Amino acid sequence: MISSKTLIIIVGPTAVGKTDLCVKIAKLLDTEVVSADSRQFYRELAIGTAKPTIEEMDGVKHHFVDSHSIQDYYSVGDFERDCLAVLDEIFQRKDVAILTGGSGMFIKMITDGIDEMPEADLELRQKLAERLENEGLEPLANELKQLDPVYYEQVDIQNTQRVLRALEVCISTGLPFSSFRKNQKVERPFKMIKVALERPREELYARIDKRMDIMLASGLEKEAKSVIDFREHYALKTVGYREIYEHLDGEYDRDEMVRLLKRNSRRYAKRQMTWFKNQDEFNWFDAKNDEEIMAFVQSSLQDSV
Repeated sequence: MISSKTLIIIVGPTAVGKTDLCVKIAKLLDTEVVSADSRQFYRELAIGTAKPTIEEMDGVKHHFVDSHSIQDYYSVGDFERDCLAVLDEIFQRKDVAILTGGSGMFIKMITDGIDEMPEADLELRQKLAERLENEGLEPLANELKQLDPVYYEQVDIQNTQRVLRALEVCISTGLPFSSFRKNQKVERPFKMIKVALERPREELYARIDKRMDIMLASGLEKEAKSVIDFREHYALKTVGYREIYEHLDGEYDRDEMVRLLKRNSRRYAKRQMTWFKNQDEFNWFDAKNDEEIMAFVQSSLQDSV
């Protein structure tokens, strides 16, 4: 049986304008938005994650915004499970749902699936978390290198959660984490319309710089200080927080911190663009052409009926 349900996926780099477009489409189609932004989950992080405000949401329900605490361990696999459950609930009421974000791996877990992994060993996970707090990330990364050199070469070694999860699997099963990764794409019980947003480089970079000025004026440094005890958490080792902590550590002055915040945000946007252009087949649009995008979405929905 061909599903009558459709997931509209809207991706793109930071500051490109995903939130505004998603709200417009959600209102047009009377549906809800599911966030796949790996940092907007956390209640304690609002400014540095560019989390949509109540005004920006404009009455549209957003899932996975403020859904967890920075103290929670929340993996890509956890998100896949929870997101599919939320989509199933939405599809019981609606024919269409919207998934959006700039975190490529989280989007990919919904479009393609994740390999079946061993059950979590909660006791071992707690011990590894304690080691991370006491020893830092480097010794754990070195241990992963010994246990699974293949995955060590593939993983973002600064991604604390992925390093810990891989170590957990290696230690609990006695097998390399990479041996469980078969990369087999799964079939989902819904159709997908994939839209990617871009802007001319100078225009996007100007938007990123302006957004960072607004974040700083809104209290980004105060927010970073409020969660400094969790600075080893992956969400705080990313652009927008890492630079502030390095400034607080005395590595450079505030002017240099601001320069690096903007430069690294622009570099992050470039990496996001590269990921989405290389990982999947998206229909690319200039973010300013929202009427064209909405017409494409409506046409695609009619074609899929």
